[in-house]
Amino acid sequence: MTVRQNLGDLLSEVQYRKGKVIITKAGKPVAALVDIALFERIRKLDEEFDQMRKEFARAFAGVPEKRVEALVDEAVKEARARRRRK
Repeated sequence: MTVRQNLGDLLSEVQYRKGKVIITKAGKPVAALVDIALFERIRKLDEEFDQMRKEFARAFAGVPEKRVEALVDEAVKEARARRRRK
């Protein structure tokens, strides 16, 4: 199905059925057509992630990279262990 010839149908699929459409070029995915609510959630999560990354960088400024990696690994292990206990 080509986007140019079927844009109206694709928009209806996304808008009314909450579908997701992957757009390809030469068989490779290049874009996605998604419902605006999903797009807004993704954009909000992206902004929150960027803010957390900045806060993380400030909090660990001056801490050696290997130490930060060790702390992150430890936190991930603890979180996974808590999840398994639930």
